[in-house]
Amino acid sequence: MARGNTGARFGFTHILLHWSVALVVFGLFGLGYYMVDLGYYHPWYRTGPHIHRSIGLLLVAVMVFRVIWRLTHRMPGPLPSHRRWEVVFAHATHGVLYLLIFTALASGYLISTADGSAIQVFNWFQVPSVTGRVHGLEEIAGDAHYWSTWALVLLAVLHGLAAIKHHVIDRDETLRRMCGLSPRS
Repeated sequence: MARGNTGARFGFTHILLHWSVALVVFGLFGLGYYMVDLGYYHPWYRTGPHIHRSIGLLLVAVMVFRVIWRLTHRMPGPLPSHRRWEVVFAHATHGVLYLLIFTALASGYLISTADGSAIQVFNWFQVPSVTGRVHGLEEIAGDAHYWSTWALVLLAVLHGLAAIKHHVIDRDETLRRMCGLSPRS
């Protein structure tokens, strides 16, 4: 498999970015969903948020790289079997997914730094607050984080179901291309 994309196939780098971001997004969502109801004396009360914030900030770097990669490398064209509305919906869906990921990441950062404190990333380095103390920011950012993450996960599930539809019903190469599999013979 080629490192970069071709006109017909996704390359290793694009596939790796796609699936690792998907796994991280669903993992962060699951961890976030789990930790919101933890009691003060639960062992994960501090550990869960620390891991969640650290991975979230590392995801920012991965997403910036992913956007740069996408802008500087050609993308495979749509399959001949794709209808025009499917192509339009796919492009719109990808745009909204990117927007929701960056909204979730930015709002998560603002929740954690609304009191002016920095975020420790796995005790490797810290990311400082860019806002300082802002009264009420944590609540506004919290609402944005809540709704953007739910919208992100629901849209990602629909995106996955569309890929399965292409694979099972349309029997085209959409999913196989994103999995790095050879075309059906």
